[in-house]
Amino acid sequence: MTRTAPDFTFETTALDAGGTRVAGVDEVGRGPLAGPVTAAAVWLDPTAMPDGLQDSKRLGVAARESLFEQIMACADVGIGHASPAEIDAINILQASFLAMRRAIAALRVPPDHLLIDGNRLPADLPCPAQAIVKGDARSLSIAAASIIAKVTRDRIMANLARRYPGYGWETNAGYPTRCHKNAIADLGLTPEHRRSFKPVRNILSSDST
Repeated sequence: MTRTAPDFTFETTALDAGGTRVAGVDEVGRGPLAGPVTAAAVWLDPTAMPDGLQDSKRLGVAARESLFEQIMACADVGIGHASPAEIDAINILQASFLAMRRAIAALRVPPDHLLIDGNRLPADLPCPAQAIVKGDARSLSIAAASIIAKVTRDRIMANLARRYPGYGWETNAGYPTRCHKNAIADLGLTPEHRRSFKPVRNILSSDST
């Protein structure tokens, strides 16, 4: 099956329908056992878009880092997070939506139309929005948002790895790798762990028995 590159079709359709400021939104970090969930909102200038924009999962580290810098230099970018405590309090889906709303609010110029990766829309958005399944592989604006969110969160986890060594966050970004789960068993939990997630909850349960 041939993979197609994301394009500007969704953005153009929204612009043709009367939109003037169309931004893409994506998040990263729903699956990890530790760290925040991070979202980005990106408005791309149609006259100055970086070449090679692609779903962040299809890019290597060097390409993501390079595109991150290019996007930050030429686009309007908003970044938002929801903390592990917020994830535990409201669940990961709602925390992802919270991070998205914070990212949208952080844009310099408010958008009038949003393209959001996934099949559900957050509540209380500031403008009309469209959910796009696999949007990071279909829309250039969402692809750009996926790159910003991924690089930002990876950097956060690398910094947290220095504060809490031994969990391998600089390489696993908090995901439930064998190394990470073994480290939790050996070293215990940190304030960055999501206590509502089953592998973490199971350790808490075993510790209390």
